[in-house]
Amino acid sequence: MTLEDIVSGQVLLVDKPYEWTSYQAVAKIKYALQKVTGKKKLKVGHAGTLDPLATGLLIICVGKKTKAISDFMGLPKEYVAHIKLGATTPSYDLESAIDAEFPTNHINHEMIEEALNVFTGTISQVPPIFSAIKKDGVRAYEKARAGAEIVMAPRQVVIHELEILSYKDQLLELRVLCSKGTYIRSLAFDIGNALNSGAHLVGLRRIKIGPYEASNGKGPNEWAQYFFDEVAST
Repeated sequence: MTLEDIVSGQVLLVDKPYEWTSYQAVAKIKYALQKVTGKKKLKVGHAGTLDPLATGLLIICVGKKTKAISDFMGLPKEYVAHIKLGATTPSYDLESAIDAEFPTNHINHEMIEEALNVFTGTISQVPPIFSAIKKDGVRAYEKARAGAEIVMAPRQVVIHELEILSYKDQLLELRVLCSKGTYIRSLAFDIGNALNSGAHLVGLRRIKIGPYEASNGKGPNEWAQYFFDEVAST
């Protein structure tokens, strides 16, 4: 990759670390590219956010490739999700504390398989109140953190595939292939309800976006170092 390549447009596969926001990943790469190219107005953006507590593939577009962001956002996403049965949280993940506990002794592998069948295909899903969706011009999570009462409208999403990878000690590991706009946190919550229990997401990794794989990506710091070590010298 040369300076000319970057200026003309590039698609970067970024493996977002735990507790990084998508914005922080973009900012890290943008700063490095600005330093290397000397262009302060270089366009850099991501094609689909990841929650801070999630890891995995983030597609970052540079220069003219930012025009293709909407195309990348429309691609199916594949995740590995870790779901803890028997408890819920207001955010549907580890961002908030457990607010209710439920029995799990009645749950077995067959029950889980049957429940997952309900969520395969086109489904109606209610996004979490702790989300970036705007309500009256304000991010829902900002209202939620302020203690406001929020009603989220259901949306149609598509779950192409659901596969149980493991289930032990109330911890369910799933592979999920889904459409854009799908909230895996909401899926975890809904699966808990379907099992006459509760559930919340305790781990999430995005492994693919369309044909692009997280295993072929670099972390934000790795990309920044690559630009300084390899690109700046070309």
